[in-house]
Amino acid sequence: MANTFTTSNFQEMVLDSDKPVLVDFWAEWCGPCRMIGPLVEEIAKEYEGKAVVGKLNVDENGDIAMTYGVRNIPTLLIFKGGQVVDKIVGAVPKPNITKKLEEQIG
Repeated sequence: MANTFTTSNFQEMVLDSDKPVLVDFWAEWCGPCRMIGPLVEEIAKEYEGKAVVGKLNVDENGDIAMTYGVRNIPTLLIFKGGQVVDKIVGAVPKPNITKKLEEQIG
């Protein structure tokens, strides 16, 4: 199951992680976000132990979205070593997401 990232756990779970982290910036009202939501859940299961995968609701955690310049959702950011190393904007097929995540794991 995908993690839920919030303002209170972002530092610990994302920035301080020793594994690559995929963060799905989404909102309840966003249609394309709902389309990729199940993909993010699948990726979370498949990459358990290899990467940290989760979702961040931009309506509830707007400060983090602003910090990383997220203006369009869904936006997927991949963090490694506390830094953004890749970015995917929009609803994309699962292989597009997993390919970018694999690049950070290998």
